[in-house]
Amino acid sequence: MVKQEKLVEEITSRDVDFSKWYTDIVKKAKLMDYSSVKGCMIIRPYGFAIWENIQKFLDKTFKYLGHENVAMPLLIPESLLQKEKDHIKGFAPEVAWITECGSEKLPERLCIRPTSETLFCSHYSQIIESYRDLPKLYNQWCSVVRWEKTSRPFLRSVEIFWQEGHTVHETAQEAVEETKKMLDVYVNFFKNQLLIPVISGEKSEKEKFSGAKNTYTVEALMYDGKALQSATSHYFSDNFSKAFNITFRDRKNKISYPFGTSWGLATRVIGAVIMVHGDDNGLVLPPDISPIQVIIIPITLKNDFVIKKTYEIFGILSLNFRVKLDDSKRSPGWKFSEYEMKGVPIRLELGPKDIEKNQCVLVRRDNQKKVFVSIENLKKSVLNTLNDIKKNMYETANNRLRSRTYEATDLQNFLDLSKNKQGFIKAMWCGDVACENKLKELALVSLRCIPFNQERISENCVCCKKKAESMVYFGKSY
Repeated sequence: MVKQEKLVEEITSRDVDFSKWYTDIVKKAKLMDYSSVKGCMIIRPYGFAIWENIQKFLDKTFKYLGHENVAMPLLIPESLLQKEKDHIKGFAPEVAWITECGSEKLPERLCIRPTSETLFCSHYSQIIESYRDLPKLYNQWCSVVRWEKTSRPFLRSVEIFWQEGHTVHETAQEAVEETKKMLDVYVNFFKNQLLIPVISGEKSEKEKFSGAKNTYTVEALMYDGKALQSATSHYFSDNFSKAFNITFRDRKNKISYPFGTSWGLATRVIGAVIMVHGDDNGLVLPPDISPIQVIIIPITLKNDFVIKKTYEIFGILSLNFRVKLDDSKRSPGWKFSEYEMKGVPIRLELGPKDIEKNQCVLVRRDNQKKVFVSIENLKKSVLNTLNDIKKNMYETANNRLRSRTYEATDLQNFLDLSKNKQGFIKAMWCGDVACENKLKELALVSLRCIPFNQERISENCVCCKKKAESMVYFGKSY
């Protein structure tokens, strides 16, 4: 009796244990592994390929907008970090310090960068002299270290892989425009490439980035109803310029301080993709970032003509798509489960009977629908199918966002929603941090953002009943 090959291990249902479901996927889809340092992860080839596709798209966009890539040091002297007090105060609990080298104690502690504002500012103070040197539009792809007490793969880790843009401008208006423009880049990327609908807006004074005058955010809603801050863009005004003595001679030949911004997105967006699109069979990857867009699986390996035809199809499709041909000795059933787990958008099956009919089978990962298509029109069929997948994935996520966004007009209504519903709560707010803190204490939610698109749900603050200043989104978060 031939022993039957074991299919891919089952995944915990997301409706039974969402946290375990998430961990199952990142491990079994081979996106990452745990390292010997608690809180640090190893991003495995398939996970890193997703990150590379994210990098390629954003990097191309950044460069199109005039930004240049640079590389800043990993280490920051303590004296440099202390120059902007509000900034370091926000990161102090998470900073990792180097105090010794070999057997010698260092004369000054060195910080492993938690972010790079101070490094960029120190550099800008050396290279900017005139308004002719502005703007400086820099970005770097790197990792930073923040010593988190609790960690979760991609979402929260000690070492974070990301990009961080840092720019300085001649006028406040230019800097504000840059801040909002880069936020729009992220919003469009989430919508068109990651297929994730988001809420964008400004962070409250309590929630904004340390040292920033204004912080703008992209907030996404996960399958379990929790919010994920997915990208941010910060307007610094001239705060950092004054702290680091960055000056230039303006058009009237007077000494002025330039205006700064920073903006960033990290590998946590991979976590967002998993938690928005994934299902109980594994990943469901957006076609634009999937390492493999089409997996070709021959139904039999004993027919030379089938193998030859699959290689022919591979050659045709690989000119326009990211394609893999799996002609390994694993069973077709195992392969189906494996690439379903990995979230490959399209599975192409080809067997002897398909060749006789000059057709092949396309199976969509997003809805499991199977269609028979002519081999002659295969390239067009694959392109149309990928576009349909993108449309369906975004609509599914957007419908979920709409159905899980609630309105609260009084405190009791707000508390009932926070207790019994999972999702965003829209409510009016007076702008007082005391009300923000009270709602966080009573309902265990945080103010996610003050959206650009304002609505007037009522006239009074949901907490104190005083005249409301703006409509805001609250939610539980990661």
